[in-house]
Amino acid sequence: MPRYAFRVVLLAALPALLASCSSPRSGAGASAGSGGRGAGRGAAGPVPVVTARAAQKAVPVTVPAVGTVEAVSTVEIRSQITAQLAAIHFVEGREVRRGDPLFSLDPRPFQATLQQAQAVLARDTASLQNAQVQQARADTLFQRGLLARDQYESQRASTAALAATVEADKAAIETARLNVQYTEIAAPTTGRTGSLGVHVGDLIRANDTSPLVVINQLAPIYVTFSVPGRHLTDIQHYQAQRPLPVSAAPPQASDAGSAAAQGFLSFIDNAVDSTTGTIRLKATFPNGDHQLWPGAFVQVTLGLTTQPDAIVVPVTAVQTSQDGSFVYVVKSDRTVEMRPIKINRQAGDDVVIGEGVAPGEEVVTDGQLRLTPGARVSERGGAAGKPGTPGEGRAGTPGENRPGSAGGGR
Repeated sequence: MPRYAFRVVLLAALPALLASCSSPRSGAGASAGSGGRGAGRGAAGPVPVVTARAAQKAVPVTVPAVGTVEAVSTVEIRSQITAQLAAIHFVEGREVRRGDPLFSLDPRPFQATLQQAQAVLARDTASLQNAQVQQARADTLFQRGLLARDQYESQRASTAALAATVEADKAAIETARLNVQYTEIAAPTTGRTGSLGVHVGDLIRANDTSPLVVINQLAPIYVTFSVPGRHLTDIQHYQAQRPLPVSAAPPQASDAGSAAAQGFLSFIDNAVDSTTGTIRLKATFPNGDHQLWPGAFVQVTLGLTTQPDAIVVPVTAVQTSQDGSFVYVVKSDRTVEMRPIKINRQAGDDVVIGEGVAPGEEVVTDGQLRLTPGARVSERGGAAGKPGTPGEGRAGTPGENRPGSAGGGR
C-alpha cells in the first residue's frame, strides 16, 4: 500500500478510536457527577437554629433616658476682704464639714483698724457726755430766761451731732470687727472640695472673679433628665399614687458589675420644652457611697408601674421587614412559620408582645438568615452553640450540606 494511502486510512480511523476510548470514562464521570449532585440534595437537612419560648410574666413599665448628675449645692468660696493668705487648713479634693476652717488671712491690719475705731468711739463718747452736761445747764438757764434761744438751740444741735457721731463710731467698730472675722474663712456647707486656686502668701482680693475653692455637696445628689412630653400624663398619674423610683448607672456600670443607684423622682418642670417636646425631671439620690459624681452622664430608668402577665420574647427573636416586625415560630412538626407581631415596648433584653405570639410558643432567636416559611429546623446544640464553631457561623455555614462541598461533591 502506498505510504500516502496508509496515512489517509490512519487519519480516518483515529476519531473512532478516540471516541471508543473516551466514552466509558465520560459516562463514569457523568454518573459520578450526577451522583454527587444527587447526594448533595439528599444530604440537605434541617436548619440548625437556637430557640426560646415566649414567657408570660410581670414586667415593669419604665421610661429610659440619659441624665446628668448635679450637686445639690455648689458653693464658690471667695474672700470678702483684701488681705494676704496666711494659712490653708484643708487638703484639696477632700471632704469638709460645715464650719470646718478653710483659710486664714493676715488679721493684723484689721485688728489695728478695730483698735482705732474703738479709740475714736471712746473720744467721741467723752465729748458727748460733756455736751450732755452742757445741755442740762442750758436747759435750766433757758427756762429761767437767762439764755438766748439761738445759743440754746446751738447747744442742742451740738449735743445731737455728737450723739450721731458716737453711733457712727459704733458702726465702724462693728465693720472692723466683721473684717477681723472675715480673716477666718470656714466651710458654709458639707461637701467635697475641688482644686485650690491660691497658695499661702498670695494676695487675696475681695470678691475676686476666681474662687479660692469650690465645694460640691455630694450626698444627697440630683440627677436631671428629660423624657418625651407624651409621658407627662402617666408620670403625673402614677406619682400621685406613690413616689416613683428612679435608677441611675454610669454607662460603664454593666461592664464593671456595679449596681445602679436608687432614688426617687423629686421634681417635674412646670412646662414642656416647645423646641424639643420634652419635659425636664429631677430625681434625688442618697448617694452615701458617692457612686454618682457631679457632671457625669448616667443611664436613667424611671419606673412607672408593673404590667402583670405580659408576653415577652427575647429581643434577638424579633426581625424586621417592609411589612413590619415578625418572628419565626416553630410549630409542632419542627417547621417554622413567619408570624407578624405587634411590639408594645422593649424591657431590657426582652420585648413585650402585644399581638402575634401566645405564651409557651417556641420562637427562633438565632439562625433566622437561612430560614424561609415552612423550613424544617433543628435545635443547635453541643459544640455548635459555642462562639467561633461552625454552628455559630453565618447562614449556609454547614459545608457538608452544600452542593460542591467536600461532604457532597465526592
